Amino acid sequence: MFRLNLIKFLVFVCTVIFACNLFAINSIEATRVWPSPDYTRITIESTSRINNDQMMLQNPERIVIDLKGIQLNSALKLLTKQVKASDPNIKTIRIGQFNQRVTRVVIDLKNSARVKIFSLSPIAPYQHRLVIDVYPNEKDNIAILLKQIEEKKKPRSETKKIIQNKPKKEVLVDKKQKITIAIDAGHGGEDPGAVGKRGTKEKDINLRISKKLKKLIDKHKDMKAILIRDKDYYVPLKGRVSKARKYKADIFVSIHADAFNKRSVSGSSVFALSERGASSAFAKFLANKENEADLIGGVSIDDKEPVLARTLLDLSQSATINDSLKLGNFVLQEIKKVNNLHKKRVEQAGFAVLKAPDIPSILVETAFLSNPQEEKNLKSNKFQDKLANAIFKGIKGYIKSGVKFANNDGNNLNK
Repeated sequence: MFRLNLIKFLVFVCTVIFACNLFAINSIEATRVWPSPDYTRITIESTSRINNDQMMLQNPERIVIDLKGIQLNSALKLLTKQVKASDPNIKTIRIGQFNQRVTRVVIDLKNSARVKIFSLSPIAPYQHRLVIDVYPNEKDNIAILLKQIEEKKKPRSETKKIIQNKPKKEVLVDKKQKITIAIDAGHGGEDPGAVGKRGTKEKDINLRISKKLKKLIDKHKDMKAILIRDKDYYVPLKGRVSKARKYKADIFVSIHADAFNKRSVSGSSVFALSERGASSAFAKFLANKENEADLIGGVSIDDKEPVLARTLLDLSQSATINDSLKLGNFVLQEIKKVNNLHKKRVEQAGFAVLKAPDIPSILVETAFLSNPQEEKNLKSNKFQDKLANAIFKGIKGYIKSGVKFANNDGNNLNK
């Protein structure tokens, strides 16, 4: 009798376990909404990959996504409260339990849009992610592109030579064109970058220094700056280069903070692109780490381009790399007045974000967040100001050295 009861009990336990597994629901762990000027990203993080069906509906414009094997929980409900009124693409998000095994997400759009939905495998610090990217309708992008083409057809203004009263100061002033510097605050959104022991996120430090640098540049009458990102959202690596070219940037500067597994490692570094290979093992390590940002920030496989082969790096790329090294050296000489240098020369490696074939581009690693003292420094407004000022002086020194730009002459800086 005892044996029979034991068998019944074991059968019951097995049945319960089987039922739990059968009806085990993939749990939603977190949800996030990242609005940006170019697109809005929705991220749904879960313990397992989410199978889903989706459809676009009109009148009104909306996206319907059925999440299979998902039960509505508090983390998923929170998604409805994360849409801001200022979001350029999304009006509201509605969520409901469609049936026992399906949760339905309805994204109400402000305008017609194109949508990319893809899954990302786990990568620290995230679990499985379902990513929904909402872009403005392609027609709008085509209109913008046509406008840009028309702008290129317009004749450029002539540069007038003006001799100032002060001796030995010749100033070339272009009344319409300014030297444009694209400032890229590394990481952002889903991708925090390096994280210090005190919880300092690299993406936040990068943005603060970038904004300070922009203010310095914009104060100069012959220069202007554009921020690749001005808030906390992720821009894919190739998108950063594209944005710089869209605004006809003359110089590209990517701002970062470093990290290493040894807390004693410290100092600032400046990097440029390499056609062949990394100039050191550390440069190779860092380039590989920075190039993995798309895995963390999240990029659809369809959006990825193969790493540029040497055959695609033409003579203009080679010339640009030489200019990048020159620019990097000017910046390095100024930064060493603010912080110790990790490397005393401009290092080179295959950074994806530096692969604009026609824009001198550098990546500045301001300091090490993994170093306790440098993490403390990087959180300081005073230290951030010094770094921004050093980079600004380096850029200005490079331009004053007589470098020629497509739309400008470097000799037009008089202060």
